[in-house]
Amino acid sequence: MKPYIHGRRNLIHIIDVRETIRGLLRARKYLKQVAASGSLILFVGTKRQGAEAVAREAARCGMPYVSDRWLGGTLTNFRTIRNRLARLEELEKLLPSPEFDTYSKKMQSSLRREFRKMERNLGGIRTLSRLPECLVVFDPKKEKNAINEARKTGITTVALIDTDCDPDVVDLPIPGNDDSIRSIELVASRLADAILEGKSQVAADAQVSAEGADAGGAKKPAPRARGNVKPAAPKPPAVSS
Repeated sequence: MKPYIHGRRNLIHIIDVRETIRGLLRARKYLKQVAASGSLILFVGTKRQGAEAVAREAARCGMPYVSDRWLGGTLTNFRTIRNRLARLEELEKLLPSPEFDTYSKKMQSSLRREFRKMERNLGGIRTLSRLPECLVVFDPKKEKNAINEARKTGITTVALIDTDCDPDVVDLPIPGNDDSIRSIELVASRLADAILEGKSQVAADAQVSAEGADAGGAKKPAPRARGNVKPAAPKPPAVSS
């Protein structure tokens, strides 16, 4: 982290804010391109001080997130995770249905407990229908399991890294304080804004394409009528002088 450190004061390293802005701009540009291509971006932040902000900003931009606990195999064993998500949807439909009342009280309590646990661990990745294109990680030192799985599966990682982290394990580092609530909220909101910009760009391009298609269709000649149509009268022959 030495290239990203401005200096040291009272045994505390101070991060160069210019490097923070540089990393944030690169990350925003990349995430905007990923969102414009229609790919998924997975937010990962299980720190107590940042979990709420990560979940809120990821939900705001319509992306999946992990804010409670990273389940081993979320990326490397994705088929099993999809099966667990199917079980979560099954329980969600079962609990409010009349069929649930036919179970014993012990079974009902067990199903409710299973649903609460799965909702806490898998609720954020319910929309993860395929492997993400990118991981946005807050503190890769704490989320080392997520970083390792992303590297094994070839998924790009964008991370907010503090001075106690290794920047070589991530693809796009954003030097900054990953322990402060305000710092996490600021970075998460800026990255979410970039994703929303990418999505809006896709919608605008689709609208322009649709308008262009409508305009092109209006210029096409009208189709010839079929059936018994009276032939046009022949033109009189030219008279020679």
